Amino acid sequence: MRRSLRHTVLTALAALGLAGCMEWDYGGTEEFEASGAGLFVVNEGNFQYGNATLSYYDPETRQVENEVFRRANGFRLGDTAQSMTVRNGTAWVVVNNSHVIFAIDTETFVEKGRIVGFTSPRHIHFLSDRKAYVTQLWDNRIFIVDPERYAITGHIECPGMTIENGSTERMVQYGRYLYVNCWSYQNRILKIDTETDAVVGQLEVGIQPAAMVLDRYGKLWVYTDGGYEGSPYGHEAPALCRIDAETFTIEKRFGFRHGDRPGDLAINGPGDRLYWLDEGVWCMETTAERLPLRPILPGSGTLYYSLTIDPVRGDLYVADAIDYQQQGTVYRYSADGEPLDRFQAGTTPGFFCWK
Repeated sequence: MRRSLRHTVLTALAALGLAGCMEWDYGGTEEFEASGAGLFVVNEGNFQYGNATLSYYDPETRQVENEVFRRANGFRLGDTAQSMTVRNGTAWVVVNNSHVIFAIDTETFVEKGRIVGFTSPRHIHFLSDRKAYVTQLWDNRIFIVDPERYAITGHIECPGMTIENGSTERMVQYGRYLYVNCWSYQNRILKIDTETDAVVGQLEVGIQPAAMVLDRYGKLWVYTDGGYEGSPYGHEAPALCRIDAETFTIEKRFGFRHGDRPGDLAINGPGDRLYWLDEGVWCMETTAERLPLRPILPGSGTLYYSLTIDPVRGDLYVADAIDYQQQGTVYRYSADGEPLDRFQAGTTPGFFCWK
């Protein structure tokens, strides 16, 4: 990555008066040129602090650049960055508590546009260049957007939800159907026909399905966190469910023990190996019939918060949030668990996205 200072003020952008829930403080900028296949780290920051940031790591050079959004655009990313999706050279950064999705160039990190008007956006999933879905927290609707126009064009009402318990999260597509996990105070996976924008099925999987991935065999893997003690919705041991995406039925449920706190869920490039967090890092073949007995990486006092697998090299990246106040640390391991690198990201590194 090469960069040079420009120290200019974005007066033209400021004059546009683009909407947002926080004040955008425009300032000096830098030029970036991020070639190759790198890794974005979406750093949540702290709720209501407006200190979300974006980091970029080059696996070839092992160099990291922090706060690339602010440095490239002259203003902060916003409050509580949630996720990112890359499509055709554009990265779409979902900023939950600022109610906005930014579109930025994947090489220069400069803003191309933004979509506003959300309640509390979580993830964006593209169906085409002109159509995408956006899930939300505290809203019983999934929004439909036109990315080319940066506009909300409609919504899908989710059955059995109110504003108070409305929550949709990750999205996984299988053919014409999209599967969405309903997380907060929910227990279902929704099946949406992407041609009609209608919910055509739902499946109860357990309390609070928190993450999903699809393997190479057409199996949908969902982990449920089980809620928490004293929750008005109930509390149960967490579980990992294997669902046949074709028939939309549960094939097998792998139960964790009470007290286990699995978090995040990732799959490798070939789609035949699952990874998740529970103090340490755990791994399981998708053809396995029982949970592993020990982690591939022990926790050793770290606060592992998110993880990803390099889809080409197979390297494992895991983020340590430390205390949710200082800069988090990202550790890089080979597929065999050999330490390869470590670098500092931003506060609460909660999501990874490959360029």
